[in-house]
Amino acid sequence: MSAPKGLFAIFFVVDIAFILYWTITYFHLLPPELLYRDYTNPILVDWNWSFFPIDMLISASGLLSIQLYRLKSKQWVMFALVSLLLTLCSGLMAISFWIFHKDFDWGWWIPNLFLLLYPLFYLNKIRKELLP
Repeated sequence: MSAPKGLFAIFFVVDIAFILYWTITYFHLLPPELLYRDYTNPILVDWNWSFFPIDMLISASGLLSIQLYRLKSKQWVMFALVSLLLTLCSGLMAISFWIFHKDFDWGWWIPNLFLLLYPLFYLNKIRKELLP
């Protein structure tokens, strides 16, 4: 099975962006005007950090999928599916929180909507290949 066009480019960008985001977050490098509302609230800090494990699993599975594809291993598909499903879940969790928190900052909504929606496109393409 060949990879859907553009999948690995998006994986690479998203996976590296997650790694950069968490590095920037760890070192507190974001300017205050870019932070979400109540950023200093300890509960929201914990909420934000609760995404760290899933985001790192997304990055690991996406980058591994790229590597396995280059090595011509069919296992790339499994890791691509894991990455896509976890990405969708991460975006859904974030958007759900922003809805419940009644916080509609497009600076945070747009990237999380992207994380929620782009996997649907590729999941459908992979499904069509696996289940003709």
